[in-house]
Amino acid sequence: MGEEANCDAVMEAGNGNGNGKAKENGHATAVVAMPDVKAKAEDAVVAPGDPRLQGISDAIRVVPHFPKQGIMFNDITTLLLRPGVFKDALDMFVERYRGMGIAAVAGIEARGFIFGPAIALAIGAKFIPLRKPKKLPGEVISETYVLEYGTDCLEMHVGAIEPRERVLIVDDLVATGGTLCAAINLLERAGADVVECACLIGLPKFKDFYKLNGKPVYVLVESLEYEK
Repeated sequence: MGEEANCDAVMEAGNGNGNGKAKENGHATAVVAMPDVKAKAEDAVVAPGDPRLQGISDAIRVVPHFPKQGIMFNDITTLLLRPGVFKDALDMFVERYRGMGIAAVAGIEARGFIFGPAIALAIGAKFIPLRKPKKLPGEVISETYVLEYGTDCLEMHVGAIEPRERVLIVDDLVATGGTLCAAINLLERAGADVVECACLIGLPKFKDFYKLNGKPVYVLVESLEYEK
């Protein structure tokens, strides 16, 4: 997860510094510039009033000023310590996506790896890890995107996705949507049909951002901004 960039991305071929090399050292790359988003509130897709949602929300701990001053970090590790609640969250995702013809679930490093494989197995899909640079062996395709103070990058193995395969993207939290936009771009460049993005948590002050690059974002609970 790395949610500090806006989306509605504009792509240009590059090697991470905008020099225009389409491929270098086995890495096919693209740089994404992130201008302001003009999304509509009615584009938001939020889980409806299911009784399981309160338990999910209650299981998430807020850690003030982590990893830096002013950030109220929504910690999902406390949810993982409660198997019943963890299962409720997974079940809600599975209930939504089963029967939608999804061929692959792409999880964003790192917390997308917690939910993504379980969802993939339950709906009969393969799992594709979207990793930070230099974590995958072999040839990769990369997507570099702009953060508030610098850049970040997601990578995927070449050949992990087949053209026109229907893909679900999974992460734990959406804030500005920059990481999700990079994941959408990366998969679409490989020929995938991105169906939706699924996140456990969505920041309420960014509620207008829940449609990214034309793809809906399904969120179970709003983020918490106070310490329990």
